[in-house]
Amino acid sequence: MIIGVPKEIKTEEYRVALLPSTAKKLVEKGHQVFVEKNAGAGSGIKDEDYQNAGAEILDRPEEIFKRAELVVKVKEPQEKEYTFLQEEQILFTFFHFASSRRLTVAMIKSKIIALAYEMVQKDDGSLPLLAPMSEIAGKLAPQEGAKYLEKPSGGKGILLGGVAGVAPGKVLIIGAGTVGKNAALIAAGMGADVVLLDINLDRLRHLKEILPANVKPVYSNQATLKKYLRKADLVIGAVLIPGAKAPQLISREMLRLMEPGTVLVDVAIDQGGCFETSRPTTHKEPTYAVDGIIHYCVANIPGAVARTSSFALGNATSPYLLLLAEKGVKVIEENTALKKGLSLFKGKVTSEKLAKTFNLKYSPLEKIDPI
Repeated sequence: MIIGVPKEIKTEEYRVALLPSTAKKLVEKGHQVFVEKNAGAGSGIKDEDYQNAGAEILDRPEEIFKRAELVVKVKEPQEKEYTFLQEEQILFTFFHFASSRRLTVAMIKSKIIALAYEMVQKDDGSLPLLAPMSEIAGKLAPQEGAKYLEKPSGGKGILLGGVAGVAPGKVLIIGAGTVGKNAALIAAGMGADVVLLDINLDRLRHLKEILPANVKPVYSNQATLKKYLRKADLVIGAVLIPGAKAPQLISREMLRLMEPGTVLVDVAIDQGGCFETSRPTTHKEPTYAVDGIIHYCVANIPGAVARTSSFALGNATSPYLLLLAEKGVKVIEENTALKKGLSLFKGKVTSEKLAKTFNLKYSPLEKIDPI
């Protein structure tokens, strides 16, 4: 199979989708790998590293898309890339379709085979390709929140860890999944007073046993949410429904419960955001204020630590890439994790959640013949 790796062009996106070590494995198995010039530069990976692994460097993205049967990316195709897509081409990347009808329609029209990293799911319910990025985003969220709590950044002027004689800052984390757990660990390590909300009691019991004492796992409902919003200095939205739009848990009206200079970090922005007032931002312009409340809604948070993120993502995707390259599209029927990651197939919507999100016709993979 011919595998192509274009350079990411989303604003301030420095990650790369394929590691030289994986490129080497692919080449050794008889596959061709084309990598766009400087695709790995933002992650500290040189073109020579790919060449030494047996990959060929191409100068232009259109060359990559034109030649590749399987295109491997990090982020969803940007509008400039839409015209490069080839019918029946496999595109393996983060799509986060539920946050954009425009992207969804464009990909349907392109008739590609869209495999979404964030939807690949094992039988135990785990999300092996999303998990490493969720871990990184969770760990970055308190760091970014702490930065924008500083007065020069428009925040309250609060140090999350406090000092002797002065109480620490208060962090409210909504959602106790991978993002929430890691955000709680870092915020607790900074010395903050942390409340972690979720509706899964078993999860809360588990986290109570393993998280530091300054993290308080609390059952979430509307009354509890409002109670802790009034006290919070930093709020981290970490709610995920795989493949579906994130629920909006904080309305604009609820911003009035918080003091001016409070910071909201919406890690769910890729899936539409869990605050009503959220809109995607970039690392170049990461924040904006609504009613005096600072919003940090960067849609590619892990891109800030591109080297760590690229290696974490590349390690996770490698076995799936090798399977796809070896067996082609047929492997989607055989591998249950990849099958769940299939969102679009040659113009048909194969994800029921996506179809419901935008009221589109749902076409189960089993009824598409031949695959």
